[in-house]
Amino acid sequence: MPLMMEDGINVDDLFGENASLDLGLPPGNSTVSAKGLAQRLDETRLLGCCQKIAWSRFGCIAYISQNSTRVNVRHLHCQPSDGRWVLSEETPLNQITEAHGGHTLVHLCWNEAGSELAVADSSGRVSICSIPIALNSVNGARPAILDTEDDGGQIVGMMWLNQQRSVHSFYQAAKVQGRWAYSPFRRRPIGPFHAAGKAALLCITRSGVMKLLYQNPDNRWAEITAELKNTSYSDRLLTHAAIVATQAGILIATHSACQKISLYRVQIQWNPPQWDQAQQKQNPPQFPVPSFRFLHAKVEVPYNIPSHRGVGGNPDEQFPVTNSLYCLTSLQIILPASDNSAGSTPNPWVVAVFSIPPLAVLHHQQPQVPSSVIVRWQLESGVPTLHPKFDEVNSKKSNVQIKPKTVLRRLDDITSDRHVISVDQTEYGNVLAISYDDSSIAFYDPKTMAVFSGVDDANTVTSLAQAGFHYPLDSPALHISFSPSACVAVGLDSDGQTHLRVMQHSYGEESGFYDENKFSAAIAALTLGFCRGCGGEVNTDDILLILVRQLSPDYQSAFINEVYRALTINCNFTTEQDKLMNHPYIPRALSIQAALSFTGKYKSRAITSAVPWAILQLRQAAFIYPFFFQYNKGVQAAEPHDPDVLRMVLGNTRWALDFSLYILNELFDLADEFESVASDQEAFTQKLKSTTSLPLIILLSSMSRAFLRFICRGLRGIHAGYASSAPLTGDAHVHYTEICQTLDASPVRIDVYEKFLAGVDSAVKHAYTGSGFGDNERPAPEKELLMNSRIPPVLVNAVSTILRQTVPAMRGEMDRMAIYLGDYSWLGFGTDAKTEAYRRSREVDIIKKTPVMGVPNVDGTSQGSKNGTNSTNNGSGTPQGVLRRRCVRCCEVSEAVYPPRSVLAFRMIYKLGHLRACICGGMWNLESGVTS
Repeated sequence: MPLMMEDGINVDDLFGENASLDLGLPPGNSTVSAKGLAQRLDETRLLGCCQKIAWSRFGCIAYISQNSTRVNVRHLHCQPSDGRWVLSEETPLNQITEAHGGHTLVHLCWNEAGSELAVADSSGRVSICSIPIALNSVNGARPAILDTEDDGGQIVGMMWLNQQRSVHSFYQAAKVQGRWAYSPFRRRPIGPFHAAGKAALLCITRSGVMKLLYQNPDNRWAEITAELKNTSYSDRLLTHAAIVATQAGILIATHSACQKISLYRVQIQWNPPQWDQAQQKQNPPQFPVPSFRFLHAKVEVPYNIPSHRGVGGNPDEQFPVTNSLYCLTSLQIILPASDNSAGSTPNPWVVAVFSIPPLAVLHHQQPQVPSSVIVRWQLESGVPTLHPKFDEVNSKKSNVQIKPKTVLRRLDDITSDRHVISVDQTEYGNVLAISYDDSSIAFYDPKTMAVFSGVDDANTVTSLAQAGFHYPLDSPALHISFSPSACVAVGLDSDGQTHLRVMQHSYGEESGFYDENKFSAAIAALTLGFCRGCGGEVNTDDILLILVRQLSPDYQSAFINEVYRALTINCNFTTEQDKLMNHPYIPRALSIQAALSFTGKYKSRAITSAVPWAILQLRQAAFIYPFFFQYNKGVQAAEPHDPDVLRMVLGNTRWALDFSLYILNELFDLADEFESVASDQEAFTQKLKSTTSLPLIILLSSMSRAFLRFICRGLRGIHAGYASSAPLTGDAHVHYTEICQTLDASPVRIDVYEKFLAGVDSAVKHAYTGSGFGDNERPAPEKELLMNSRIPPVLVNAVSTILRQTVPAMRGEMDRMAIYLGDYSWLGFGTDAKTEAYRRSREVDIIKKTPVMGVPNVDGTSQGSKNGTNSTNNGSGTPQGVLRRRCVRCCEVSEAVYPPRSVLAFRMIYKLGHLRACICGGMWNLESGVTS
């Protein structure tokens, strides 16, 4: 219940007195603070685990409702109506409410990947749910009923175990000869890890019990417990616990009710240490079993708040001993980010925040003291020193080595006249963000605690905060959580309302002047954040929101150019085409490029957006066929081809054939259009400059041309496989027959189209060779095609050859009339009235490439926010029936049966990466529930 005086009630008016009542309130509390601040600080004082909002690396925002009985989720999404990026409507996760039976929910925490959410209630019970198919749909993984209700079991510290996988990371961007050079390295994961690669959650309870909740390979949950070593009963009552994984084991810092900070180092050992999937076939299966091992005893740390010395050791800034006024509101262990692949990091810090309650009554004569004090201890290893008299004692053992001991060295305090709301480590450990009650956010370097106040070094960029990005003042909030790249934050106020906050930057334009260094640093920082997200497979919609809202098309082009350089994407695939299929960053770069110029699902894309969007769809079709040939290997079944998979192959075959014909139809028209200037090279060049043609760009680009060649290879394999495969029955026979009939009915045979692509290849290679372009020079014009959708001068001769020789030579082997009469409106690339009408009246499944029933939701609202998981889950929490999902980035839809009807269909979707994400990499939003 809010305290009476926190909303600024005039106490004098209550008694009708003219004279002011002197209550001894501190004069520094005149600033406007967040409503409900006193209650929030009281929560953080009593319980370390009271995080009410959390933003996962998948892009899902989960927060506890105002009445503390529900968990709602939201996410960033692009509105189909106008292409604006906004925060979605909330979706209640009723499963969590039911799992906790009405108990007060106090804390939630996402795992490292952002796919699993742990929720703790006031009785210490923990439920775990996962995101299987959409950001606003969850499946229950661990029910809270497995835990008993116990006040002593309240969770005061929580940490997910990391995943055992190394990821690509980027330490910084530094200017070398006027260009930014990025520093990639492979970051090794920090253990311990689950021996079977499953989920595991470490918790510390109020009674000083350490508990590991872990999932067995059969998806059932188990737990082990161990008691932390305590010296007294009061020491056992913990209020806060901080946990972090280090190379030397798990480091735990606890704070007890008797105001002691203690330190523990623990290891988790598994028996057996590694587990193979083949072991599950044993009867009964032997699953790995964990155990705790304490490495050393605790270190007790007494403290005075503030310290007797002032900041920097200035004796003139001494404060009186005011321990009784301060209460601990946050305890964390800060592990600065590593800048190398070895995983070695600087020594961790224990960071504690002590605050004075807003309504604390101070003595009149006592000088004003800070509202919050951030106390830091450096964790160090020291050799204990013995008294010199011990040297005179004869020892029976020679060469006795004294074991080093762990010590905590207190550093200078950081004081503030504002109350600290939260301390968060952001930007993959490179920034420490401190949020205050007046909505201000300060950024610090975790290694030095130097304040990031702007571009101090214009030649080196380590983070967005260091490059000059900042959060402007906004409505005060009691809880705050940062997006995966920390360029967007969401605040939760006392009324349970969420507020989106976006970082800002001047981009070099200040007071009517332009600073190229500041602009360049801002673009480099955004590039660095995007590349870190790509390397760690983290959602980057927050960066996309910044780019769309704040950058002009020219600035966006500068960003894309830096992305291609930072991710070392060689756009030239005229020779090494096989590398294209396994390149991890190409789809990421194409996706954000396609999204930048996107202005709405029901409007035609600009050429700079249409080119990468078309290549993404070509890539999808190119991947379908090799996966189709391999997806059922090792599976013995009477029906080798799954009908659902064949239906997807059929839809993509139709799309690939129609897109190929769409390209040919455009080229035939261009050949006729340019025939009048064919003999005048200058006129031809000038006319080409004013021509905007998606099919021509797709053909000239070696990347998209390679995907077309892969598609042709797959189509030939499909046709040959039907003739040599075993007889099919049922729906599989119908779909496979329809695929082959579609190929046979095409006005252009596959071998003829491959011959046409070979002619284009020859024209492009001769153009490069004739201009003296070798392998080192070719990436530049290829990059120009992809990034700016402009035909570089070196390829003008190639266009002339294609239109004057290649296309006319193929006329006799194609049915020109059938190509001309084809309906390509459903592809969505045209700008004609028929394509526009189809776009507004019908939708196409982006994965299966089949029409979706129903009219598009043109107002851009999300039906999923109304239905959510209420209509998608049965009693077991598993959706049944046909799901309709919409991509939060490209706004395309997909309909699918969940769970899939067969293991083969699930394996195919999983290998293609479409279980949680669209072909563009955007996450799914469950839109309209389930239709049976």
